[in-house]
Amino acid sequence: MKIIVTGGAGFIGANFIYYMTEKHPDYRLICLDCLTYAGNLETLTAVLENKNFRFYKTDITDRAAVYKIFEEEQPDIVVNFAAESHVDRSIEDPGVFLNANIMGTAVMMDACRKYGVKRYHQVSTDEVYGDLPLDRPDLFFTEDTPLHASSPYSASKASADLLVLAYHRTFGLPVTISRCSNNYGPYQFPEKLIPLMIANARQNKPLPVYGEGINVRDWLYVRDHCIAIDLIIHKGTVGEIYNVGGHNEMKNIDIVKTICKAMGKPESLITHVADRKGHDRRYAIDPTKINRELGWSPETRFADGIQMTIKWYLDNTDWLERILTGEYKNYYQKVYDGHKIK
Repeated sequence: MKIIVTGGAGFIGANFIYYMTEKHPDYRLICLDCLTYAGNLETLTAVLENKNFRFYKTDITDRAAVYKIFEEEQPDIVVNFAAESHVDRSIEDPGVFLNANIMGTAVMMDACRKYGVKRYHQVSTDEVYGDLPLDRPDLFFTEDTPLHASSPYSASKASADLLVLAYHRTFGLPVTISRCSNNYGPYQFPEKLIPLMIANARQNKPLPVYGEGINVRDWLYVRDHCIAIDLIIHKGTVGEIYNVGGHNEMKNIDIVKTICKAMGKPESLITHVADRKGHDRRYAIDPTKINRELGWSPETRFADGIQMTIKWYLDNTDWLERILTGEYKNYYQKVYDGHKIK
């Protein structure tokens, strides 16, 4: 089995590559990543020499380059993680998100059509549903919840989802879509809430929290997400959407306080800052469908997952420091050998 993984040098993509290498050691994994600021080849160090792995430094919007890779590799499955994903950055520069998240998706699906790929899987987000009121804990996102994007980021992901479904209906492309809640775990770029708080707390720096910190998110340990995607691409029904949630709803402020307590840091480091524009109030996913059809449910309690995550960052301070200083951007040139990496 040959699987192309786009965005595989990013947070979830890299964790997926490691999971699949462990679970299916005979599979060939082909990673496409253009190594934008959040793509870090150093994250994939442990797999670069694996005979069943290959890395291509490629932008998925580059049609000629993508087609050339498909011609050479002849993949069976494509899993598309590649996306600009930080909401704040999408507010500052929406165009970058529209190009990467919509046009990149179109190019990948056109390549799948041209080369007869057996399954195209789109990794999406619960943010396409908009948000839920804080005073209605009984409400959850289901696969039938109408799309109601709040930011340029979530609008670009919702657009990509619609395009994926259109390719299935119009061209018969065998597709699946997963929409996940907030992921956390190893290798996450430290602009996101949990790694940012860990990085700052480690150095006794202020811990910036939007508004009052009462926005609620459903947290999913990244390995649990990888298990879900593995199930979907092998056993999921073509044309279907699967919500993947962690059953771990928490207020942002409580996440930060949990990290302070676990790291022995005072809550006085918490600094409340102006709220984000259009800040979604609550995300909460109902994963009943994927549990019923594929037998998936999250295995990691947040209380355990956050401890494992904090430990990982404290055990990998060199990786974190190279991110914070920007040194990680030079890693590609250091390891380039013309064979494993294209």
